[in-house]
Amino acid sequence: MSLRRILATAAVAAVTTPVVLLSVTPAFADTRPAAQEQPGKPTLAQLEKAAAEAQRAYDDAVLAEKDGRKVLEAALSDTSPLAVAAAAAKKEAADAATAKTAAEKALADARTALDALPETATEEERAAAEKAVTDAEATVRTADETKTAADARAQTAMTARDDARVAAARQYGLLQKAVEKTLETKTAADEALAKAREEAEDDGDDDNEGDDDCAPADLTTVATGLPSKVVAGEWVTFRLRVTNESAQTMDDVHPYAFAHATDTSGLKDTSDLLRLQWSSASSTAWNTVDESGTLSTISPLKAGAHSDIKLRLKADAKAPAGHGAAFVAGYYINDDESCGGTPGAEMYEFDIAAAGSNPGKVPDAEPKPGKTPAPGPTPSATAPAPRPLGGAATQPVNGSLAATGSSAAVPQLALAAAATVAAGAGAVFVVRRRKAGSAA
Repeated sequence: MSLRRILATAAVAAVTTPVVLLSVTPAFADTRPAAQEQPGKPTLAQLEKAAAEAQRAYDDAVLAEKDGRKVLEAALSDTSPLAVAAAAAKKEAADAATAKTAAEKALADARTALDALPETATEEERAAAEKAVTDAEATVRTADETKTAADARAQTAMTARDDARVAAARQYGLLQKAVEKTLETKTAADEALAKAREEAEDDGDDDNEGDDDCAPADLTTVATGLPSKVVAGEWVTFRLRVTNESAQTMDDVHPYAFAHATDTSGLKDTSDLLRLQWSSASSTAWNTVDESGTLSTISPLKAGAHSDIKLRLKADAKAPAGHGAAFVAGYYINDDESCGGTPGAEMYEFDIAAAGSNPGKVPDAEPKPGKTPAPGPTPSATAPAPRPLGGAATQPVNGSLAATGSSAAVPQLALAAAATVAAGAGAVFVVRRRKAGSAA
């Protein structure tokens, strides 16, 4: 598996795993008797799946870190192409300096010889001495120009070598952080699973029967209308459709979204230059999506129905050309304490063009891993709602769309997911762009 694919897999796992894990925290932190039901408690099957995903994410991050170490060692080696070029340029500059010194000595000698001519010297002897001085002066000028040019080339070569070494070190640092983050997630997943198994044994219910209400595949989140290329300084508007594909109403649905970006080299994180906002039928003003990624809470979402949230994204006008990705996912918590969520976070990649660019007509970003987006135009204030996914009936947002979630699990989930996105998705874009040329 290529390094790009390894990191992409690790990042998706890092984004999705906390959805299950963090909903566990309030339940296991609760000190009430085990016989008393605890809200939002996941099943053993969910915890086992979360632990397996966390293990895979950690394993992939470790492999990526090993590959990154090899890249760093190669960059620091004196035999790397840039290091060899820098050494050659330094030698050329040193040779030019030696030649200039020799030319200056020759000029001094010529002048001394001219000054030492006796009064009895012939016109031919004096003319030859003067010519020797003139020729030596020309040689010094040429040697000086040659040395100046060689010094400039040496400086450029050494800067390129040093920049490459710094970039490789930064990449490796990101990969090390990804290992740390995925290890933290894996440890939390293992501890939660062990605790759940212990409680199940105490209750005489090793299979955790009766907790099967959480269904990981009955809620979908699909973004449509996000261009595959955006121009810095310009808003692009798209839609997030949240669909209840189950046979029962979901009381509180919590969608969320993140955006991440780097420059074209993949070395510089430019996410702070991205702005992501949302609006809805009941909250028409544009609301900024903060670092938690929290959007509206949909209450309720009937069986087979969907609800749309408008999103818009802008890279600051001073943002450099680069690459980005948007992540969308969601989960629900019912009044009867059953719960569930999307089976994974969808990633939509896009390019960022410099301000003032004219990208022309570009296709929409496609989800990775691929779920087919619902057909329909980019949402606008006057555009009709697109056709529902899978023939589901359209449900107007007849509940409430609040800017904050109703469950105590929401801020925990969003904040931790944001942290894993920073570690996982950041590593994807750093290495993905570096490896693009070699992968081709």
